[in-house]
Amino acid sequence: MAKAVPLTLRAGDAAPSFHAVVTDGSEIHSKDLLGKPVVIYFYPRDDTPGCTKEACGFRDRYEAIQKTGARVLGVSADTVKSHVKFTDKHRLPFPLLSDPDAVVAQAFGAWGEKVFMGRRYQGMHRVTFLIDAQGRIARIWDTVKPETHADDVLEALKAL
Repeated sequence: MAKAVPLTLRAGDAAPSFHAVVTDGSEIHSKDLLGKPVVIYFYPRDDTPGCTKEACGFRDRYEAIQKTGARVLGVSADTVKSHVKFTDKHRLPFPLLSDPDAVVAQAFGAWGEKVFMGRRYQGMHRVTFLIDAQGRIARIWDTVKPETHADDVLEALKAL
């Protein structure tokens, strides 16, 4: 499990507004997501071990998540082309947002300093936001265990 991300957003805050390009090349706007709960999960990179486990967890629980009325959106700095390949390879039924300039990630506080093998760099943190139907943050996971994270999110959705 990764170290907690230092976030400025809290449960109860209005979710940041955003727009981004999704897997099919269309654009999605946060205002279009109002009326249903939304799970927005930020992850470092397509097709890496932890990110694949997390995405496949959401895939495997997608039907149950849909029964709660919620949508799932994955966000990374990868290109749409990379997202298409990742989606096709793992049969992901939900859209991935391409955020190459980290605009969406920065708005949510999911972009920042990371350390790997003593090297410091800027990158995407693994963090998930559950946004309620009114556009407010209902829950934040700033530490995520990729193998079981989708189960945790599903339980929170059932409690909304």
